[in-house]
Amino acid sequence: MGTIIEISVFMLIAASIAFAPLGYFIYVYTKKGESPFDHFEQNEEHGHSIIDDLAEKAKEKLAH
Repeated sequence: MGTIIEISVFMLIAASIAFAPLGYFIYVYTKKGESPFDHFEQNEEHGHSIIDDLAEKAKEKLAH
């Protein structure tokens, strides 16, 4: 029974360390009042790739 508690505590500590950067990332962007994914949006200035075209065709087929 003692090993189960020790493993559980170790896993809790490991999970806290693993998710700390994600928590910090969310904290920083919510503090600034911006969305963290705004700058990942594709601008219309850039040319579209073949993957963009395939994705658009797939969305059209699924919509109908």
